Amino acid sequence: MSLSRTNRPLYRQIYKIIKDRILHGAYPIGSNIPSEPQLEKEFGVSKITVRNAIKELAQEGYVEPGSGKGTKVIRNTSASKLSKWKRFTELLVEEGHQLQKEWVQAKAILNQAETECSLLFGERCICIERLYRLNDVPYIHFTHYLAPRINGLETAMDIQSLYEMLEEQNISLGKFRDEFTVEAAPSDVAKQLQLEEGFPLLKRTRYSYEESGDAIEYSIGYYNTKLHPYVVNYDA
Repeated sequence: MSLSRTNRPLYRQIYKIIKDRILHGAYPIGSNIPSEPQLEKEFGVSKITVRNAIKELAQEGYVEPGSGKGTKVIRNTSASKLSKWKRFTELLVEEGHQLQKEWVQAKAILNQAETECSLLFGERCICIERLYRLNDVPYIHFTHYLAPRINGLETAMDIQSLYEMLEEQNISLGKFRDEFTVEAAPSDVAKQLQLEEGFPLLKRTRYSYEESGDAIEYSIGYYNTKLHPYVVNYDA
């Protein structure tokens, strides 16, 4: 797997990729992540780069290196100091599922007059499309529209997390709004989810705003809840 030759250190890119795999169930709790030689070969980097990535994962409590026994996964949920709310993807992993993420395309687009994107971002915006597979079956289709000042479009397909990409550009999110409804699957979405056109899907619309109040993200997601229901779980 090739890494982005940007200003981001290579070990940080590897750390984020492995962390994302842990959070999405590719490396379950109790299992070992690939060995150092395997990771060196996969990413085409040196031993010290791999070790720095593993060291950071260990410091955050995701893995536990063991002498001669490999590096074991010991946690697969992200920590939050502000809320006990768990991300939907974390709940799926806790249930024993694997969630694979595919970046379909990333491009700059011209907005048509009086659309939601034009009202939020003006004449131009960035469009990123991705697909989630639940245990290898297409499950969620997302289209993200971002403010045109977002950089790094040429490497967007190599980025594991949309919000990590924003964080790396020092964009601080201050408010989110989610809207849910049921809608017939559009033809392009139905094709990606391998469903018949018009199949009823849970539609999720998300708005993200910077702390200044400016819109930074407008996303539309379609969930095949027949495959698995959408769950929100709060711990007491």
